Amino acid sequence: MPIDLLEPFTVPFVQRAVIGGVLLSAVSALVGVWVIVRGMTFLGEAMSHGMLPGVAIAAMLGGSLVLGAAVSALVMALGVNALRKTRRFGQDTGIGLLFVGMLSIGVILVSHSQSFATDLTAFLFGDVLAIRAADLWLLALALAFVAVVSVPLHRPFLALSFDPRKAQTLGLRPDLANVAMLVLLTITIAVSFHVVGTLLSFGMLIAPSAGALLVARRIPVVMAVAFAIGSFSTVVGVLVSWYAGTAAGASIAATAVATFFALAAAVHVAERRAEHRPLTGVHS
Repeated sequence: MPIDLLEPFTVPFVQRAVIGGVLLSAVSALVGVWVIVRGMTFLGEAMSHGMLPGVAIAAMLGGSLVLGAAVSALVMALGVNALRKTRRFGQDTGIGLLFVGMLSIGVILVSHSQSFATDLTAFLFGDVLAIRAADLWLLALALAFVAVVSVPLHRPFLALSFDPRKAQTLGLRPDLANVAMLVLLTITIAVSFHVVGTLLSFGMLIAPSAGALLVARRIPVVMAVAFAIGSFSTVVGVLVSWYAGTAAGASIAATAVATFFALAAAVHVAERRAEHRPLTGVHS
């Protein structure tokens, strides 16, 4: 039975899918933890959908879809960064307006391009089983870049997450750290949509990191656990897709979300048991 269960991993395109999912899990872990800690979840969701205009233009021009997605997401990120300084309305308002505006432009472009309309399903849901060797190199390059940038900026990111004013006092340049975080988020979303699609990239960015925050506290440990959850979700999701005939990208993302809820339930049960555990060694 174990041999039969592992049979899919002998197929080359499944091997590439698993490697791609593991690389994506590493990138998402390095960025997703900061996204949650800094309260940027809505921004991540908006950016994952705001890539549509760039992808549509790239498709019509015959260019790189990943590059188009990155440019579109970066434009949105810079717009959010510019609007966050205004005091007339909250940051969520600016994110929401940019989200709707970018998505609307994308839909308009898609509606006028019959050639791209046929690829819309792949854009929304991805095709992890169609990953090529070139895509793996792109994911590896993205991981290397995110890691190289994240390590020296760990302290500024940490200070920015809890007290931006103190970060400024300590000379950690919070504005620069904020721009760097937006760039890393842009790269993560751009490369992840090619693997699991725009609708599911957000799930891989958030679910493993959220699950890790349930069981760990130190940021490096949280990132390691998030990577483990993402890798586990990739393997299980691919197996489910192979034997159940479901979409691989959706199966991976669904496994990540299910893992989060399973961890949340386990932590809740453990906390309830701890509350009702009788005290020992107490003398009157």
